[in-house]
Amino acid sequence: MKYAMRITTVLIVLLLVADITPANAQIDIDSAARARRMNRPKPITKELSIGFRLNTDGWSLFFDKGTVKGSSRESDKFYDINLWQIEFGEKKHPQETKRSNVNLATQSATPFIYGKINNFYTLKLGYGKRKMIAGKPDPGTVAIHWVYLGGLSLGLEKPYYYEAYVNGGSLEAVRFTDTTQYIFDQQVTDIAGKAGFTEGLNEIQFLPGVHFKTGLHFDFAASKKTKLAIETGVNVEVYSRAVQLMAFQDHAPYFVNAYLSIQAGKRWPEKKKSSRSRR
Repeated sequence: MKYAMRITTVLIVLLLVADITPANAQIDIDSAARARRMNRPKPITKELSIGFRLNTDGWSLFFDKGTVKGSSRESDKFYDINLWQIEFGEKKHPQETKRSNVNLATQSATPFIYGKINNFYTLKLGYGKRKMIAGKPDPGTVAIHWVYLGGLSLGLEKPYYYEAYVNGGSLEAVRFTDTTQYIFDQQVTDIAGKAGFTEGLNEIQFLPGVHFKTGLHFDFAASKKTKLAIETGVNVEVYSRAVQLMAFQDHAPYFVNAYLSIQAGKRWPEKKKSSRSRR
């Protein structure tokens, strides 16, 4: 009877231990997993960068703002983003060449672009996406993305003025028109140079339009919190009417170019909302 009592007691103790131990083990596992999640770096969610773009028909400066796409982010460095972009640039005609009038015996002669009618500046606002197509989250590797973006454009057509000797030798600011075309002969002996930038500001004409670009984006930043990339692709812009850049040349309402850009900036994780703001 005593042996039976002892065996029964031992069995009860073993059953109690077996019932409690898994729960405690599960609690320990959950606590460890929670600690790992809390110690893990916050995922990158935002991106800001500025850059310079060299186009086959001009140049531009741009500002990018990106937001990481989706809630599941396995990498802090390589990801898909939704992208906003603001860009300002100038269009150049392939026939533009600077020259100086060496026939004028004056020190005031400055270089000018013979036959230029207007400067054309562009202000563009675009929205698009950048999707990773190759790369992995290891230090020193390059991520390759496909980027596509489109939006609205605003063209600023500013008359290009020359300083020329007209009306018996007086120096005046003139632009290329049908009535002043006689000044722009092959000898250009009456042109002293380019007029100041302020000439023609009150004559700017605005041309609405649209634009679209697509290209490959190579991200080679060494740190997950910095941005350093090169991008190359093609860009298309269409405006409400033909843009006059040069005399004696065809005018078109659209531009198609290839581009190469470089940009730098920073990335950061989204800040947690304070308990006061959540209330």
